[in-house]
Amino acid sequence: MSQPYRYYDVRRVTGEVTQIDVDNGKVEQAGSSFFDKAVIRVLGEKGWGVFSISGQEVDSEKLSNTLIEEAISASQVTNIHIPIQETSSKLHAIPKMKENPADISLDEKVAILLDMYKATEGTNIVSRRINYIEKDEQVTFSDCLGHSYDYHLCRCGFSVMAVASRSGVVQMGYERDHTISGLNIKHRQDLAREAAERAEKLLDAKPAKGGILRAVLDPELAGVFAHEAVGHASEGDLVKEGSSILKDRIHECIGSPLLTIVDDPSLPEFGFCPVDDEGSETKRTEIISNGILHAYLHSKETLSAIGNGDAGHCRGMPGVEPIVRMSNTFIENGDASYDEIISECKSGILLKGSRGGQVDPGRGMFQFNAEYGYLIENGELTTMVRDVSLSGEILQTLHTIALVGNDLALHPGYCGKGGQTVPVTDGSPHLLLEKAIVGGCEID
Repeated sequence: MSQPYRYYDVRRVTGEVTQIDVDNGKVEQAGSSFFDKAVIRVLGEKGWGVFSISGQEVDSEKLSNTLIEEAISASQVTNIHIPIQETSSKLHAIPKMKENPADISLDEKVAILLDMYKATEGTNIVSRRINYIEKDEQVTFSDCLGHSYDYHLCRCGFSVMAVASRSGVVQMGYERDHTISGLNIKHRQDLAREAAERAEKLLDAKPAKGGILRAVLDPELAGVFAHEAVGHASEGDLVKEGSSILKDRIHECIGSPLLTIVDDPSLPEFGFCPVDDEGSETKRTEIISNGILHAYLHSKETLSAIGNGDAGHCRGMPGVEPIVRMSNTFIENGDASYDEIISECKSGILLKGSRGGQVDPGRGMFQFNAEYGYLIENGELTTMVRDVSLSGEILQTLHTIALVGNDLALHPGYCGKGGQTVPVTDGSPHLLLEKAIVGGCEID
């Protein structure tokens, strides 16, 4: 070969995607598509040369010298020397599926979803939608160090949305479930019914009043906070770029001593990675341990650049260069029961569910919308409220955590970053925050 390289790897993903959309009783989409994509990364004398190609162009047993040479030529564009860290490499066992979605015909899946759709009926329900997606992937990885992996993983899931309207007030109920353990749409009418019933109940809920309050976050919203406000800020590429409030804070107390936040791609949940997308072993990483910033999430490149953490957190969509990403991110259990947390809150608000939001990990600011809430008066839940949000500064909010529950619950979904979307899981027990900034339609 005319030009040297320091490292190369190739990842090929072959698979099938099945999607079904039922919109207001009509099957808008029901079908499958196939893909076969590969990405080759070569680290030349200085930087990376990356090629996305058809998987058929890759011979996993003997990578074409021509492709490597082309990638090396591309790597000459940069004049910045990029070091990488050598890491351990291991493939975790793939959990067995309870029922393989491939064994169920497309027609039967459509029939199951239509039956689920019927459960979303309601007096004030004006719009209903159910989506199902199933991704079946065969992943092949090899690198110049002799590591080679071949594994199969199927992910599937659904979401239900019901919209209620009355007298000019419009509210939405939403439920979802995603898994790696097999088909999960059978006998799920109760979950669909919950979405419709919640949408109708929210029509009678009072608009929330904002202010600085004691706030209890349910596991879904607290999990979103852990993922968005802390998880992204701990990603090594953002730290390296100076786009994270957590830069240069390793070993610093940044939150309540009750708080431990973990990212664990080896956990067999929806964000499970049997090996990361550059061949590094995946394992549990404690981002925050008892309030102390303990580690960043890394690729081989970012680990070499800034250290203080673990590799095994590099992920990419099929045919796309992998970047530093979260997987299964959650707040560890504490000692408080749910009843203790509500009682200790005394006067405040319980925030439930998530309707998205935004975070700026560089400036350390966030704003999340809850799906709904309940006022807490004299240590008891009272009135249901809607149109409520949580906002504030990340580090300040981490210090306001007064109690951490013992009822950790995980919620699967997808996370977008850098134009790529990957499966993840967020989770937390209930949390009690002192002096939380709660937004509503009115401010006291």
